[in-house]
Amino acid sequence: MENQKQLFRYESLASELETKIKNGTYRAGEKLPSIREFHHHLSLSISTIYKAYIELEAMGLIEARPKSGYYVSPPQTIMRKPAFIKRSSMPKKVDLSSVAQSIHNAISNPDILPLGGSVISPELFPHKHFSRIIKGITANEMKTLMGYAPTGGTYQLRRQIAIRTVGIFGEIDADDVVITNGCMEALTLSLQAVVKSGDTIAIESPTFFTILRLLEELGVYVVEVPTDPRYGVDPEELEKVIAKNEIKACVFMPNFQNPLGALMPDSSKKRIVEMLNQKEIPIIEDDIYAELYFGKKRPSTLKKYDAKGLVLSCSSFSKTLAPGLRIGWILADERFRQRIQKLKSVVSISTSNLDQFVLARFLESGGYDRHLRTLRKALHHQVISMACSIQKHFPYNTRLAIPEGGTFLWVGLPGGIDGLTVFEKAMENNIAVLPGVACSASEHYKSYLRINCGYPFLERMEEGIATLGRIIRNSIC
Repeated sequence: MENQKQLFRYESLASELETKIKNGTYRAGEKLPSIREFHHHLSLSISTIYKAYIELEAMGLIEARPKSGYYVSPPQTIMRKPAFIKRSSMPKKVDLSSVAQSIHNAISNPDILPLGGSVISPELFPHKHFSRIIKGITANEMKTLMGYAPTGGTYQLRRQIAIRTVGIFGEIDADDVVITNGCMEALTLSLQAVVKSGDTIAIESPTFFTILRLLEELGVYVVEVPTDPRYGVDPEELEKVIAKNEIKACVFMPNFQNPLGALMPDSSKKRIVEMLNQKEIPIIEDDIYAELYFGKKRPSTLKKYDAKGLVLSCSSFSKTLAPGLRIGWILADERFRQRIQKLKSVVSISTSNLDQFVLARFLESGGYDRHLRTLRKALHHQVISMACSIQKHFPYNTRLAIPEGGTFLWVGLPGGIDGLTVFEKAMENNIAVLPGVACSASEHYKSYLRINCGYPFLERMEEGIATLGRIIRNSIC
């Protein structure tokens, strides 16, 4: 119990100091009170204060100077935030060029610096725990697991997922959960359940690169809704889109949006869902990054405000736990669930019985929340470290916002520099980034990059960002 109190105290102190540093109460270069000063002033133990300082140092917020003390690091927000670009959009089919496929192949290449994909380092996942679970499977259990799972997923896993929705989604039970082969299958089945080829759907602008590739294959028309780099989809802009177009569905990522890292406020979530509920327009919610928050509380979902069963909420364990197991899910009400299960039975029959068993056993062990706390801390440190490195090596008039969760930095390049050109030159140096033009069906965001922070920020990462900085500087006319 004493250790738990000490843990709470040092994290609480670190959080308070983090807030005061970010809001400017403690300014860049300013010396913080010494450990002994805080010890006497706050009546906290020296070890508690020391741990808080170490935590802040790991986040890049403060730095220790030999024989002098701790000082606030250079400011993290000296760069302006990326602009909120409001462009009118007409319905159009997605037509990604051959360049898109080459971009996808490049960012997926494991032999180059992984700044372009959307993956998290396997080092950050609990592989040892999974190894113990697999070794503990009995011969009789394995015999059972060799067969097909139910189309909708095993009850054990659906139950565990339903348990985790308490306080987040409202009234969800195991029957509301459909297990899928990752989040992409969840999104695909959800879209197929509500739209057909030739329909028009509303999407964020910019949006997730792979969702554009899916929409191209489905043959739908898309209208891009202007999306704020900080606050996500603008309800007023969405209202304009709905007034002008016959929208059959929307695809939104409200929490730590890919590629922006935007977090939609609860007020916007509520307003958007109520607006679309009134118009009987389904929403496919991609909630895959919601557990990767850096604050104290998991953000709410669009599904929480759904009064008519029109929100199909999709997620997976790919970004938090085990991407290789390909376990995702859809939270859907009765009006769509049977259609989704029928589609799944045709597309993939079912999801691996063995993989579902391993995930359910892990969730039952109670280790998931402990793992998430460790993962969030690591990702927060990586995002801050990457942002500081970009501010150090990129031109001053680069635009950058630091997200409150997730793994992405959305970078606006100065002087209208072509992100695709930067991508090509980076590839020549074995560095992968995602050019912003790949995140829009309308070829917007040509002067933007998405940079992934899913890997530990080691010397190789610093060198890669320095190289990118040189490429960008050399591209300035």
